[in-house]
Amino acid sequence: MRIQYRVNDATIHNETMQFTIDAANGRPEGSPSKKMITDSDELAFVYLFETNEGYNYIHFPKHVWPQMVEVLELDKQPVLKWNDELIGLPGFVEELTMLIFNIEGNDNYGEEFSTAVESGFNKILQA
Repeated sequence: MRIQYRVNDATIHNETMQFTIDAANGRPEGSPSKKMITDSDELAFVYLFETNEGYNYIHFPKHVWPQMVEVLELDKQPVLKWNDELIGLPGFVEELTMLIFNIEGNDNYGEEFSTAVESGFNKILQA
């Protein structure tokens, strides 16, 4: 069964970015996979949690992209916050970096998504 979660907020605490998901949806099952994909229809990056049945999907919508830029600038893996629990997101920086550079100028992801990524992550792409 495909279970999706959405990041609704992000804050820095002790120099670590914490991406918060809605507690009402329950704790994400599985373990962090060190893999990230995109959902170009939803204009989101998606971190995968591996389960016995496949994956659960953590969506990072466009409104948290500025905080994702901060994560790349800090070069420090963020955490997912569910209630008071913090779950590390290993591979986040590497996967996100690889994706944004692959998306730049690549309309295979859809023109709207690639344009949004180029704009939202311009600071990283121009560095």
